[in-house]
Amino acid sequence: MWTKGIILIFTIWVLFTVCPSLQLNDRDFQKRLSNLRDDVKKMFYHAYDGYMKYAYPLDELKPVSCKGADTWGSYSLTLIDALDTLLVLGNVTEYTKVVQLLVDNRKNFDSNINVSVFETNIRIIGGLLSAHLLAHKSGMDLEPGWPCNGPLLRLAEDAARRLLPAFDTNTGMPYGTVNLRNGVPHGETTITCTAGVGTFIVEFGALSRLTGDPIFEKVALRALNALWHHKSSIGLFGNHLNTQNGQWVATDAGIGAAVDSYYEYLVKGAILLQKPELMKMFLEGKKAVDKYLRHEDWYFWASMTRGSVTMPVFQNLEAFWPGLLTLIGDVNSAKRSILNYHKVMKQYGFVPEMYDVYNSEVRSQREGYPLRPEFVESLVYLYRATKDSIYITMGEDVLRAIEHSAKTSCGYASIRDVKDHSLEDRMESFFLAETTKYLYLLFDPDNFLLNVGQTGKVHKTPAGSCVIDAGYVFNTEAHPIDISALNCCTGISLETVGGYVWNSLIDISDPKKKNSLKGVKLSTMIKNRQASEKKKKVHDSDKANVESTSSHSDLIGLHDTDRCTKIDIFIENSQKICKKRNEKRREKVNKKSEKLTEGTVNPSKENIPKIQTQSNLVDILKEHDSMYSKFVRFSQSLLLEPKRFDSQKLLKKVEEDERFKLNETWFNDFAILKCEQPPFIQKIMVGNQVYNEKYP
Repeated sequence: MWTKGIILIFTIWVLFTVCPSLQLNDRDFQKRLSNLRDDVKKMFYHAYDGYMKYAYPLDELKPVSCKGADTWGSYSLTLIDALDTLLVLGNVTEYTKVVQLLVDNRKNFDSNINVSVFETNIRIIGGLLSAHLLAHKSGMDLEPGWPCNGPLLRLAEDAARRLLPAFDTNTGMPYGTVNLRNGVPHGETTITCTAGVGTFIVEFGALSRLTGDPIFEKVALRALNALWHHKSSIGLFGNHLNTQNGQWVATDAGIGAAVDSYYEYLVKGAILLQKPELMKMFLEGKKAVDKYLRHEDWYFWASMTRGSVTMPVFQNLEAFWPGLLTLIGDVNSAKRSILNYHKVMKQYGFVPEMYDVYNSEVRSQREGYPLRPEFVESLVYLYRATKDSIYITMGEDVLRAIEHSAKTSCGYASIRDVKDHSLEDRMESFFLAETTKYLYLLFDPDNFLLNVGQTGKVHKTPAGSCVIDAGYVFNTEAHPIDISALNCCTGISLETVGGYVWNSLIDISDPKKKNSLKGVKLSTMIKNRQASEKKKKVHDSDKANVESTSSHSDLIGLHDTDRCTKIDIFIENSQKICKKRNEKRREKVNKKSEKLTEGTVNPSKENIPKIQTQSNLVDILKEHDSMYSKFVRFSQSLLLEPKRFDSQKLLKKVEEDERFKLNETWFNDFAILKCEQPPFIQKIMVGNQVYNEKYP
């Protein structure tokens, strides 16, 4: 009796003393977060407005001189990279304005420029895909069939198709550079970094799921599998290799520059596309990383063949690793590593590009900090997992340091040297795409992007209903990809099926045709049929053009009035003209032969035509030039289209390549990952399980 009374009194005391204090602390904390979000917004818009005023439509802002510069491809890189951040900050008006700006001013990426395959993928394609999938948040009118259709999706697909020629190598591992109009440049080096091979599955996988074209996902997977088969005997990867023969040319193994996002995309690709084999590849690779690269919660560089340390340094880019560890559940290891990195930051105010761990100092020639996001990225994951406010404080340290030392009159400049905080006249696009976005998300734990998948929205499509907005995976440029939305584009409507069956009745009645279609997916058959019908229409149109061409002058007139005539029509017509001229020449030769043979059966040597002299040859050439002068002048003035890359040929090559197959059991080993763990109370009530005190 007395015991119950004491418990009651204690409970009342807690309610009236401790709880109000906790509530007050929580209100103060929420106010602190709100103020920090406002500070991040001011930072973002100061840099964004500076770019739009002084740099757009060029790629980047030069924040010291307040000028613009093209860096990665002359395609308004910063604007596309920052587009989804506008929605994260809640600025629907500016997002809608920018989308319209892009749609009005860019129909495709047809430019005669060489670009980085890696950077174009993560920044341009990733940015467009993310902005496309978030479009429903803006309230703007969506095209029928969204998310399987839309102007930003078409732009992303166009950019990705222009990268496909890079994957046409002996190993399937891509070149590092491609020309957006003409494919792989002549003489392009075959040496590419590891991250440049293994950082495509998130964007290309999403693109295949949204467009229904498997080529993007398949080339990305082939590159990953090929890279996996070229790891060393101890399970490590170098940082640069030859994409044609798979030979390593730089054998230092690490998790930083030139390697980092390869490991990242194994985890995120597994989550996004439900591919357990990718998670298996990561976990197998992590074993080697922990064994050879990990040293007291630092990660050094080592020989990929021997495992011996070659560089005892920490790189700024490695700061993503604690976030990745948190994503797979290894929170304790992530905590220890992030504390190491924060010590370096407190030492200089920023995390330098490279830090000598043994000598506790920045590495010479690597003293800079280009406003990178990786440290803040890991803080976002750790705070989500632990709710420990220490990570908010670390993030605030980053925010205050950038505001204090990097701010200029029109933006934020890269730190040239962390020792004296001198500035470099450059603001990379990832400052607006990643750094400010991750800072905002760190201080906004209820943001829609941080949905853990427990809620979503039903979206109706022509093929039926699907779920969207039920969790996101960030690409390595912090562009969020809606996981559930990728499933909206896999269904086939009843009308499509009915139409296909009706059009295929004759085919089905043909045993040969039926047998040839066996095993082909319905969606593939429909696409093939549509492509065949389209090709037939073009062929019929070409044939009509050829038949209507009665003379050479008629041909020139046709092309003069239609400058967009396809190159295949031009070639076919020119071949027809040449054929007619050859027939006329043969007729002349035959007539001359008849004259030579008249009146004699065995012509003497005198009757045999003499070899043409030099003067005769000049006359013939002049006549030939006169005959074709108009033709030559026209062909020079014609704006010929570049030879189109045959993506279907590449797809067939990828599908027939069986050199880099993975262990078949990997596809099933992680099936349990798809099953949600039931709550502990439910286990006791339903499964009659008993709590184990040893359970962590």
